[in-house]
Amino acid sequence: MWDRLWLNARLATMEGDGYGAIPEGAIATQGDRIAWVGRQADLPGAPDRLAAAVEDAGGAWVTPGLIDCHTHLVHGGDRAREFAMRLYGASYEEIARAGGGIVSTVTATRAAAEEELLESARRRLDALTAEGVTTVEIKSGYGLDLATESKMLRVAGRLARDTGIRVRRSFLGAHAVPAEDRDHPDRYLDRVVEEMLPAIVRDGLADAVDAFGETIAFSPAQVERVFRAAQALGLPVKLHADQLSDQDGAALAARFKALSADHLEYTSESGAQAMGRAGTVAVLLPGAYYFLRETQLPPVAAFRRHGVPIALATDNNPGTSPATSLLLMLNMGCTLFRLTPEEALAGVTRNAARALGLAAECGRLAPGLAADFVFWDVADPAELSYRIAFNPCRTVIRAGQPV
Repeated sequence: MWDRLWLNARLATMEGDGYGAIPEGAIATQGDRIAWVGRQADLPGAPDRLAAAVEDAGGAWVTPGLIDCHTHLVHGGDRAREFAMRLYGASYEEIARAGGGIVSTVTATRAAAEEELLESARRRLDALTAEGVTTVEIKSGYGLDLATESKMLRVAGRLARDTGIRVRRSFLGAHAVPAEDRDHPDRYLDRVVEEMLPAIVRDGLADAVDAFGETIAFSPAQVERVFRAAQALGLPVKLHADQLSDQDGAALAARFKALSADHLEYTSESGAQAMGRAGTVAVLLPGAYYFLRETQLPPVAAFRRHGVPIALATDNNPGTSPATSLLLMLNMGCTLFRLTPEEALAGVTRNAARALGLAAECGRLAPGLAADFVFWDVADPAELSYRIAFNPCRTVIRAGQPV
């Protein structure tokens, strides 16, 4: 027998086109896996003979558990002062070059004890999970030395163990040049490639390697060096690409068959085409776009033309997107980037899973995948993108168990 069976459900399976909707559906679990999904009329027997527990979904819409595929949840301090500076006219680049930005968070994160980082990150994670998030990616990148980068990744691992949330960890040592190496970026990169990355891999602390390719961060040649080292050690890569200028980051990510390229406001047509050929996911981050008052829209039409999967994420970080609502990103993705509600929901389910290398594990309602799904009190899945500052999450099932 199945462990649990829910009847009278409206399913957004996210299989095929659109929502993959099954209006009069049922879904069953066995252990931590989905055992059966389909029309209730097609159940292979009487419900009470199929499952140990049979429940009525009450007509709720059911989606896969949401996936936040780009976050910096683990960090020390905040950057509220820099927020005020921007309102007085300072640009992101001006703040960074004056010693603010990422480097200021590095100082706070290095000083924070592991338990302190765990407590603050747990509060941010709780806000996400309250909205139906069951999988999250967490990057390092605010340590810029081996001890602190490892500390951040350990905290991310502890969050997974303590909460039961699926966490993917990305090593982002090539996030910025630390103050002590400001005039010697290649010397710092030597440490990233020759010291930090091998140690991170040896200790099993990362699932992927990320980098920030930009004029205020690392050049294409420097990013290539990091990517070659990561792939030699068996880790897939991701890239913060083309956020502030077109550095051909999308094409660079595609050349290394990166899981994703993220931000992408300044990506060219040729970059989008390269991503489409490589199967690299475009992770759009409307929270950062909004927070920085950006005006250059990512080339969504080009991504559609070239078959690039589009994902959405919070980019939760203290400097440019202090957001802890993935549902808000659905609305922003539609209102700012003109995604359809179907594209937005796919962006936090099946395409977000693909951006983390988890397409065979989660992000859809299908037999054999993880039993992570959410019951929503909505009349139509489009409501998840339509409403602002409203959480219609009724129940979360994680690994087959109600949360």
